Parts: sequence; structure tokens; C-alpha cells
Amino acid sequence: MSNIKEKIKETYSLVVNPQKQSSGCCGSVGGCCGNSPEFSGFNENYENMPGYNPDADFGLGCGLPVQFANIMKGDTVLDLGSGAGNDAFVARSLAGDTGKVIGVDMTEAMVEKATKNKSRLGYSNVEFILGDIENLPFPENYVDVVISNCVLNLVSDKRLAFDGILKVLKPGGHFSISDIVLSGPLSDKMINIAELYAGCISGAMVKDEYIATIRESGFNNIEIKKEKKIILPDDFLLQYLSTRELENFRESGVQILSITVNGVK
Repeated sequence: MSNIKEKIKETYSLVVNPQKQSSGCCGSVGGCCGNSPEFSGFNENYENMPGYNPDADFGLGCGLPVQFANIMKGDTVLDLGSGAGNDAFVARSLAGDTGKVIGVDMTEAMVEKATKNKSRLGYSNVEFILGDIENLPFPENYVDVVISNCVLNLVSDKRLAFDGILKVLKPGGHFSISDIVLSGPLSDKMINIAELYAGCISGAMVKDEYIATIRESGFNNIEIKKEKKIILPDDFLLQYLSTRELENFRESGVQILSITVNGVK
């Protein structure tokens, strides 16, 4: 496994077991989205969603993909980067007792936490397995809906990931994915600074390239359902930039964005 993946696993293991960390998880090893002590603007409020369980919500998302996933009773739903089960449990409430929800995560601690949450809730039609988004362990035409929340930005080969999503979806199936993108290229210095603020920026693609990658994988009816700006505060940036550098960044107009995008096989 690559060093990047090892660091991501370490980060999210520390989210589950914070007593083991010696410094902030996002700043120390990178990859933790929305859980920085300085940051509160990524995660969406799930409290009014059916099936929401606060024990499964570590505040690591950047959207609310289940809100736009059009999950129907009886659907089989695949949650990529399922963490402690937050989106999976909401999806389960929408798919109902006749549906099925499968969560895939590459961090053992998260899979263990999600499985404990599932057992406590008594759900027999939800399962969590250890797996890699770039090599999904499912046959073709297996699921109706794929969801993911602020995870694909951490995947190094996004084309490979979307190719895998296309493969496992049934004909006519669809995905709803929340992720971090950029409106234009950031300088290396700004990437590094943004990474200090919330560790999910460095893997982010420019939005147009991200959408093009989805289209090249073969998806149709690609639609951005929600988009919001992520603002890096001036007082934070001025710890690392001069006043003039900050002005240049603001004048560039480049923005960090949270988007929720849907596509159909």
C-alpha cells in the first residue's frame, strides 16, 4: 500500500481512537476532512435526516449526498469510504427493510466502529467491509446506487475509482457523491496552506477536470446538485502569507468548493 494510503489510514484511525494521537489529526498526517479544530465549514447538518445516528457522525463529510441520491425502497446501496456508518445508516432508512446497504472503508478501525454501531442498532441489512475504492470487491451490475462523502478527493487515481463505480452499478443505476474541488489551480504554497487548515485539499481536482473524468468513465446525465464555497479566513491565511500575497490570492478568484454531483450509468 502506498505511503499516502498509510497516512490516510493512520489519520482516520486516530479519529476513532483520539486518545492515541499526540497532535491534531488533520495537521499531523493529512487527509482528515472537516475535523480540524480550526474548521467547521465542511460538514453538513444531518440531524433532521431519517436514520441519523450521532454515534456514527464524526463530522468528516463535506456534503449530504443521501439527500440527492434518490434512494428507493428495496435498493442496494454502496457507500464508498463509509467511516463509522453515518451516510450508510441514513441510506438504510431510505432503502427500507427490503433494501441493502454496503459500506466500504480501507481503515480497519472505522470498519470496526461502524460494525459495532450496526450491531447496536440491530440492522441486519447493513454490512461494512474492508476494501479499497480503487479496487472494489464486487461483480458487475451489483448495486442500484453509489454514495460517497468527501472521500474520492483522497483517492490518487480518480478515473480508476469512477471506472469501478460504473462497473458495479446496474444499468440505469446512479451515484451521488459529495467532494472537494477547486474552481482553478492553486499555487503549491496555497495548496500546502489549505492542507494545514483542513487536510482534504491536496487531492482536490479542478472542478471542470473532475467532471470531465466522470464523463470519460462513461457516465451520463452528470449534474451538480449543490455547490458551496469553502472560505479560508484571512486571519488564518495571514499566519502564512504576507498581506500582498493574500491580496493576490483573493484577486485570483480561485475558490475551494464543496460539490455534490450525480451521474447515471
